[in-house]
Amino acid sequence: MTQHSGYYLPQPSNWPLKGSIALFLTTFGGANWLHKSTFFGLEFGPYLFGIGIATVLYMMFGWFSVVIGENRAGLLSDKQVDHSFRWGMAWFIFSEVMFFGAFFAALFYARLVSVPVLAGEQAHYYLTHLINWPNFTGQWPVLHNPNPSAFVAPNAVMETWGIPAINTLILLSSGATITVAHWALLKDKRSIMLMAQAVTILLGLTFLGMQAHEYTIAYMEKGLTLASGIYGTTFFMLTGFHALHVTIGTIGLCVILYRMFKHDFSPTNHFAFEAIAWYWHFVDVVWLCLFILVYWM
Repeated sequence: MTQHSGYYLPQPSNWPLKGSIALFLTTFGGANWLHKSTFFGLEFGPYLFGIGIATVLYMMFGWFSVVIGENRAGLLSDKQVDHSFRWGMAWFIFSEVMFFGAFFAALFYARLVSVPVLAGEQAHYYLTHLINWPNFTGQWPVLHNPNPSAFVAPNAVMETWGIPAINTLILLSSGATITVAHWALLKDKRSIMLMAQAVTILLGLTFLGMQAHEYTIAYMEKGLTLASGIYGTTFFMLTGFHALHVTIGTIGLCVILYRMFKHDFSPTNHFAFEAIAWYWHFVDVVWLCLFILVYWM
């Protein structure tokens, strides 16, 4: 690898614009898919969503290839460049913390404010409850919605100690294996590094498979869907976005494993690995919060 002296300033890039378009298409398509919106009789949401996801993958691999090429050319070896990368990743993870914080706040608001108000548990809202929702009782998870004709409630809640507990063990184990991979990289133990990284990827894929199976149970057996009231909405928004982040993290882990095979990393130059490790540990922490607050409490 050649070395570059001085702070490296990349050329103007259109990858951020492509990424913004991809995220817009994914979000806009997903929202219209949920609302079953049509254009000239055609339900266009699923198609826009699919195009958005494909564009996101194209953007990720394209942008990754540019940065990998810069690193192999020695353009990112400057300490100040490394410092900039670390702060950039730290702020990105902070933005993800705020993202999930908003959804957890919605969960807390529904559980601690909305449901008690609709049930008349607060004296100054009792008349509203008596007139509008006299048969509604405040209980979480909500299995009897205030307006059953609009939102058909699920017939059961998701179990805590089945698939969710197994997935918790899987993700915690993956956090341990990626730490082993990092240790092996620092100690220049190549075989252990490759094996631990591969195991981390397998654990991530196993988690996603288990999550998909749980969603099948929720829809087919328990009647728990996005349209089944506030419990279904918060459940799928939180666990669904987490599964999306696990998917992105697994893709990143695969890219890092490829770079490991290509000898791109050394004990003193491997920030790309550290960045995905930070991200993966963040995903682990979010799942622990989900397991406790969504499944257990």
